[in-house]
Amino acid sequence: MEDMVASIKLRVTHRDAYEEWEHQTRKDAFLSARHEQAEHKARQKVAQSKQHIQVSNARATLHQRQLDEVQTMLGKVRVYQQKQENDYRAAWSQRNQAMKNRVETAIKLEEQKIQEKLEAERKQKEEAERRRKEEEEKARLEQERKLQEELKKRKEAEEKQKQQEREEEEKKQQAEAEKQKAESDKQNAEQEQSRETERKALGMSTPAEDWAKGRDLLKRVKTKPMPVVKGNKEMKKVWSAGRRAITPKIGQLTNDPQSISRITTQIIEVIMPTPPHPKPIYFALLSSLAKSILLQAETEVTAEKRSAVPLAQVTANLLGALERFPDVFWAKLCQRAGGWPVPFVVPVADFDGTPFDAAAQRKAMGYRDRQNKEGIAEYKMRVAGMMRVYFHVLVAPVAQPLDSRFRSHRVWTYFVWMLSDERLLASALSAELLYVALDVNGAGAKAVWGAQWTKLLEVLYEGCTAGLYGNPAKLIGGTTPEGISARVRVQGEIEKLMAT
Repeated sequence: MEDMVASIKLRVTHRDAYEEWEHQTRKDAFLSARHEQAEHKARQKVAQSKQHIQVSNARATLHQRQLDEVQTMLGKVRVYQQKQENDYRAAWSQRNQAMKNRVETAIKLEEQKIQEKLEAERKQKEEAERRRKEEEEKARLEQERKLQEELKKRKEAEEKQKQQEREEEEKKQQAEAEKQKAESDKQNAEQEQSRETERKALGMSTPAEDWAKGRDLLKRVKTKPMPVVKGNKEMKKVWSAGRRAITPKIGQLTNDPQSISRITTQIIEVIMPTPPHPKPIYFALLSSLAKSILLQAETEVTAEKRSAVPLAQVTANLLGALERFPDVFWAKLCQRAGGWPVPFVVPVADFDGTPFDAAAQRKAMGYRDRQNKEGIAEYKMRVAGMMRVYFHVLVAPVAQPLDSRFRSHRVWTYFVWMLSDERLLASALSAELLYVALDVNGAGAKAVWGAQWTKLLEVLYEGCTAGLYGNPAKLIGGTTPEGISARVRVQGEIEKLMAT
């Protein structure tokens, strides 16, 4: 046991040089391997980074080149698409124009056929009526002849005498009646001719004449200068440039003299440059100017009635400065507001006798929708906006007198013509326009016409409260909610005028 313990202790404390060398060698080899591995990994990482950077650069270069190629291709595609779109638009425009021409030609042919058919039917009816009357006349004469023969047999001598006396008396009465009728007709013709001469000498006109003038000029503008301008590429280019210059200027108006004078001068320079435009372009620009003013009145004046003052002043300045602009502006106003600028009830036929169908008559009355969807409220607001500008034009200060349709005396004429036509007064829009006219010109008219204006307001007030001529069924504006509210505003405006 002691020897074994001693042997174990000797074995434990014994140091073998070979084992120590082997152990140290393994440790050094392990350290060398780890160091070599770390260097290898570092070199590998650097190489991978360089390779990654090279691949990234190459990929970025490739992507940029591909992007440039794609953008170049897209540019070519856009150019091609734009060219195709322009070609399609031109072809579409030509096709639309051709279709429109075909439709108009077909309409004209159909109208001509209808006119011929109506004329043939009329002649046929007249011929049938003439034959019927001839047959009735023959039958009546035959019956009278037989009766006279019978009476002649009974009392030949007495009847003969009486017949002669009766014939003589009838001749005298007929001659006297014809003489009186001729004298009456002559007197009436002389009076009518005298009134017509007087009216023309004073520069006055009837509502139908004023409306017909507007419709006539509108038709002539649409059928003569506009097709010429639209059919000529150079003229259309000049007209489009002028129209684009006019529209923003109308929208830039403010209520100060400098702005009004500047805008007026700029518009005159656009329409009357040096050298002047050809007549078709000039009339086309006048039509575009009138349309821009009325569109501005429909939108801005409807929202803010004070904006009508500068717009009306510019309009009045242009009416006095541009030749034929009063006629063109009146025609466009009658187009967009119907017969209300006159005022006048739009008839069943146009000024040239052409009958209106339902759609054409509605368009002539100023409605803008094609599907009959514009209600009375929207229509009333549009027309009231345009008429407010018109009423301001009547009293706008100008350097020289304007056309008779745009002078201050038209205020009196407007009220008289409106009150003389019960068909107009039955509409809700009549009450709204009377209120607008009183709001704009009521105080000024009272200062000008005095007691006569007061009498006219009395008639108008009676129509708003008790009805025209005391008839409750003839209240101005009718019984619709729009008419009632407008009638109340007219009543309040009259009370305010009479209280001042």
